[in-house]
Amino acid sequence: MEFMAWFTHKYVMHGFLWSLHKDHHHKDHNSWWERNDFFFVFYAIVSMSCILFHNPNTFWVGIPIGLGILAYGIAYFIVHDIFIHQRFKLFRNANNWYAKGVRRAHKIHHKNLGKEKGECFGMLVVPFKYFKN
Repeated sequence: MEFMAWFTHKYVMHGFLWSLHKDHHHKDHNSWWERNDFFFVFYAIVSMSCILFHNPNTFWVGIPIGLGILAYGIAYFIVHDIFIHQRFKLFRNANNWYAKGVRRAHKIHHKNLGKEKGECFGMLVVPFKYFKN
């Protein structure tokens, strides 16, 4: 799932759907809701559809795919929205080496405000250099 998240973040969100993702990089609004949140809604619909429309004979992978998307969505919500961006004020004191590395990588990703020339498109697996003190 991490590779798919990296791929869609780099080539879809920073690609042809930048119009939905750019408000996550440019805070030009006062709303708690961002256009970027439509990605969350989209993946929730895909996950539920895979689970609901699975068929043991023809679409048996529906449940594993749907549950995988659901699990990554939960991880994304906890790590990205709560832990990194503090949309809910939880996990503020998490300060271990992994937490610091994930925060550093995400901060570097947000340093570039444009669509092009970004780095660190992953969320849970980030380059080792961000774990060094």
